[in-house]
Amino acid sequence: MLRETIQNRAKDLLPWARDIRRHIHAHPELSFLEHNTSAYIHEQLDAMGITDRKTVAGTGIVALIKGKNADSKCVALRADMDALPIREENEVPYKSQNEGVMHACGHDVHTTCLLGAARILQENRDNFNGTVKLLFQPGEEKDPGGASIMIAEGVLENPKPSAIFGLHVFPDLPAGTTGFRSGQYMASADEIYITITGKGGHAAQPQRTVDPIAIAALVITGLQQVISRKCDPLSPSVLTFGKITGGTAVNIIPDQVKIEGTFRAMDEKWRHEAHKWIRDFIEQTCAAYGAHATIEMPPGYPVLFNDPALTANAISWANEYMGTDNVKPLEMRMGAEDFAFYTHHVPGCFYRIGTNRDGKEFTTSVHNARFDVNEDALQTGMGMMAWCAVNALSN
Repeated sequence: MLRETIQNRAKDLLPWARDIRRHIHAHPELSFLEHNTSAYIHEQLDAMGITDRKTVAGTGIVALIKGKNADSKCVALRADMDALPIREENEVPYKSQNEGVMHACGHDVHTTCLLGAARILQENRDNFNGTVKLLFQPGEEKDPGGASIMIAEGVLENPKPSAIFGLHVFPDLPAGTTGFRSGQYMASADEIYITITGKGGHAAQPQRTVDPIAIAALVITGLQQVISRKCDPLSPSVLTFGKITGGTAVNIIPDQVKIEGTFRAMDEKWRHEAHKWIRDFIEQTCAAYGAHATIEMPPGYPVLFNDPALTANAISWANEYMGTDNVKPLEMRMGAEDFAFYTHHVPGCFYRIGTNRDGKEFTTSVHNARFDVNEDALQTGMGMMAWCAVNALSN
């Protein structure tokens, strides 16, 4: 009966959720600057009567919904709130009103789904045991990741959740479907900043210089060999350099070249081994040609690992809630997500909700100026979050 109650309420709340999502979409804010978004969420929680809450990580919010026997168990639900520095090109009534900022990754949808799940759970708190912890998180799109700050400020304590769930939009699937993958799902992501300092001079007299451009070319191509030769070929790993700057003219060898890139892996042990290989290769190559290198590799997001037992349960709950035809397997992805931080502290399940329409509309990928969603997906998102929470509390 609780399943039907949640399904019916999610359906009834769709117009309300659509308005919530459009408001958030029209007023996007960048990572760690989600002040108005946070205030708006506080207003919505007030309207629901969810008053047991506090602000964390600057703009983040932690709130509790207490069912019967509230101290018996706790489950957490998480949504991210931040937008991207993209100028929206969609001509829709809810187009971004903040020039150069856009919800191009669906975080407006995620926040709306968590608000909807909160409303359903608050209305039904006499029908489940335990506590649901709501995490409205800032800064998913920017290192060091809002999740890491939320955790450092104690959001996984008092009470400590036995499981955590998060969802993400997925334009490859139609609205009304969900997708799951157990175990390793998304890659770690570490940024790499390299400065190679040589000795500049005239392009016609290279023997009097230490050419950082030529050395940079050796570093970039050589590091690809390091990754392909040192990594287990059965463990996915990607090293990409997306930016290189240096030089002012065709006939001048510059003093310095800067290189920026990203390293991604699916294995934490190899990830940290690779850091040493990358650093050693850069330093030794530069030294061999008389140059000097400075290297910064600040720790980024870890591997996102979906707990196998929890994910198996979530798939069975999704089958009950949506029907087996609407529950899809997912492929491993080399993209990164700071939800991964939570999965290294408590069992986690990060899953997808389809957002296209019949595979023909709303298929533009995330991080694109024309990204948008079929808002029918909000019904699935709200209901599934609430359904996972009550099942995880009773499991």
